[in-house]
Amino acid sequence: MTPRIPSASVPAWLRLLLGVVALAALAVPTLLVLNAPKVPQRPHRVPPVVLPNRVVPKEELPPVEPVAIADLSPDDARAFNAAIPFSTDPNPAARPFHLVGAADSQARALDCLAAAEIYEAGDDALGERAVAQVILNRVRHPAFPKTVCGVVFQGSDRSTGCQFTFSCDGALTRWSPTPVAWARAREIAKMALHGAVFRPVGHATHYHTDWVVPYWSASLDKIVALHTHLFFRWAGWWGTPPAFNRGYFADEPNIPQLARLSPAHIGGATDPAAQAGDPGATGLLFDVAKAASAIPASAVPAAVAGDQNVFLVTLPDDMVPDLYPALALRTCGDRPYCKFMAWLDSSKKPARLPPTGEQAAAMSFSYLRDEKVQYVKALWNCEQFRRPSPAQCMRRQPPPAPVATPTPAPTAEPAPLDGVRRKAPAQNKAGAASSATPASSGPSSSD
Repeated sequence: MTPRIPSASVPAWLRLLLGVVALAALAVPTLLVLNAPKVPQRPHRVPPVVLPNRVVPKEELPPVEPVAIADLSPDDARAFNAAIPFSTDPNPAARPFHLVGAADSQARALDCLAAAEIYEAGDDALGERAVAQVILNRVRHPAFPKTVCGVVFQGSDRSTGCQFTFSCDGALTRWSPTPVAWARAREIAKMALHGAVFRPVGHATHYHTDWVVPYWSASLDKIVALHTHLFFRWAGWWGTPPAFNRGYFADEPNIPQLARLSPAHIGGATDPAAQAGDPGATGLLFDVAKAASAIPASAVPAAVAGDQNVFLVTLPDDMVPDLYPALALRTCGDRPYCKFMAWLDSSKKPARLPPTGEQAAAMSFSYLRDEKVQYVKALWNCEQFRRPSPAQCMRRQPPPAPVATPTPAPTAEPAPLDGVRRKAPAQNKAGAASSATPASSGPSSSD
């Protein structure tokens, strides 16, 4: 046990010093806290929303604004979005959608919807179902195109005018989904196109992530949040079920941007199951894409001299005809315009365009891309290859009709001139004119 030191033995000056130190230990931190400089709190900025916050009357079709984002940081955008209250009006579910039309049109609709799902929501089933429902809601609304592909790629020819950013920001060329993710997106799209309804988003026609603020958000009603996405519908009558009254136009366009993913957007689905009416059939989707990427640069044919957009090609003997589009895609690369014409018989391949009638008839495969007019088409010679659909067959030109050799017309005897007398024909014993004695062709002398 430590003996206690009597207080009388501690000098007074030491007790004073210790007291001063203890006081300073308490006073200095207190003074620092009280006199610390104040850090100004930066208020959240209010975005410069330019659209009027009004309800569009029934007599006026609401405008479809392009995607334009307010200049805000993600934190400011989240704070702004959180301050917008959810609509308290009813949120009824949309009616089921049932896809109709030819098999090739259905295949194009399916892949357009699947692409929008996975590029907008990623490999997330909940988000993909929500995106699919928004697109089908738009198909039925008078303010939007009447096809699935038309809705998805609306404004994609303008970098600032597209409705879905993946369609105009180059995402389709920078990234491709895995086969498993793509198959899952197509299955979700197939269900949505054949009656499945995603009820939480109701009749939403717009959505955005919570870290951005589009300018159009000021004129719509916020109805639901899913993960980091907020879903909106038009205020007033245009957001109610009766407004979604337009029919579907069952003739989906070809979308060149999807040719890397979808055979249906090259020139018709290459899978017989898809042509037979199964829009969920995956067919040769990834075989085409993989084959195109696997073709070495050394195997790509050279363009025709004088025109770098035209290729006259001899096809490999061991290539499956279903993969001819892969060779065309690899050859054309990223050219906005490309004409690819191919022959199995190298002796029939012309050295330059145009081919003769015999060379054109022997052509085995053709591929034409013209992004300026949004056209992509692949065709096979169906006399050489059996195809599942006549839409994939080249149109055969009828052989030229034989040129008939004209028969010379008999030379007619010239009519006698007025005022010129001719000798009378000789008479036979019967008094008939002799047919063996022709009339004189020269004039007689006058009396």
